[in-house]
Amino acid sequence: MITWLVLLVIGLVVVGVVGWLLNAILKEARTIEKGAGAIWDGGKRIANNTVHVPDLIRTNHFVGRILAGVPGLHGDLERIRKHAETCPGCPQCVVGGRL
Repeated sequence: MITWLVLLVIGLVVVGVVGWLLNAILKEARTIEKGAGAIWDGGKRIANNTVHVPDLIRTNHFVGRILAGVPGLHGDLERIRKHAETCPGCPQCVVGGRL
């Protein structure tokens, strides 16, 4: 009878320890899950931001082409300014094609 009682007490202690260990594992798993969720959210935000990188590259290409044309445009504007300073008929002569 005492043997059964001792075995029952040992079994209850083992079940208690196993329950406590399982609870500790569950708590750590929830902590890991929260951390993984935060990493996942951060990764999605980064991916959202990098989606626009090709658009920025394309924009830089177009800006480069625009800037390449600026020196010629500057020269044309300077020619128009000089003409307008000396021509009493401007802007009619510009519209008429005498420039």
